[in-house]
Amino acid sequence: MDPALLRERELFKRRAMATPTVEKKSRPEASIKDVPKPKIRPSSAAPKLDATNYKTMAGSSQYRFGVLAKIVRHMRLRHLDGDDHPLTLDDILDETNQLDVGSSVKTWLQAEALQDNPKIEVSDDKMRFSFKPVFKLKDSKSLLKLLKQYDLKGLGGIMLEDIQESLPHCEKVLKKCEEKIMYITRPTDKKKILFYNDQLDKIRVDEEFKKLWRSIPVDSMDDAKIEEYLEKQGIRSMQDHGPKKPLVPKRKKTTQKKRQFKKPRDNEHLADVLVSYEDNTITQEGAKINPS
Repeated sequence: MDPALLRERELFKRRAMATPTVEKKSRPEASIKDVPKPKIRPSSAAPKLDATNYKTMAGSSQYRFGVLAKIVRHMRLRHLDGDDHPLTLDDILDETNQLDVGSSVKTWLQAEALQDNPKIEVSDDKMRFSFKPVFKLKDSKSLLKLLKQYDLKGLGGIMLEDIQESLPHCEKVLKKCEEKIMYITRPTDKKKILFYNDQLDKIRVDEEFKKLWRSIPVDSMDDAKIEEYLEKQGIRSMQDHGPKKPLVPKRKKTTQKKRQFKKPRDNEHLADVLVSYEDNTITQEGAKINPS
């Protein structure tokens, strides 16, 4: 090592030993238990919850609509079980085990919710309520009559879910009338549609014709190709598949004649009364005399 550096090091040690130092004693830290904690007072702005009126507090619309949904489901089940007589609001709340409903909710159900609901039918006195189905059906006769009317008027079929919501004991009735009802599944949403199966429309077809009909593949052909094939075979295809619109007769345009200006007529009925004067007179209709 460099002796000069060693000398400087020794000098530094001597200076450090010569300077006095005062040590600060560390004070004992206060324990955490001895420090008093600030008291937190409860804010007076926080609302107090009351268990008795929590259903009538602001923001209870979800509770109201929950009560309404339970009532509509119960009325629908009653109708499907064959109980179609109307009930009062108190009877409905009793059957749905909702007797603890507040007075404001009862007023809302009685005056607005049940009367404006499309699934609820209101009696004349507006005090009794019943379920309102899509169709007024009671038994198999009313169902077949409805399907037959749709068939005769060309209205098509009826959705199975509408029948299930309208007809009490639907499964038993449909099983009883399965020979007179035809089911077709809609390809778009796989929903079943009911049609009236008229037995008079059935035609006996020979087996040879059925074999010929089934032997022709038309799955990969559209309507345009089928029409072109039929025209080549000398068969004219049916046109205008949809219903024809009635032709509205065109109104004939009426030619308005120009009015001719008529000159004013003279007073011909006063021809015998007119008098002509030669001197200082004006001869015209009415015989105006110039006084002298």
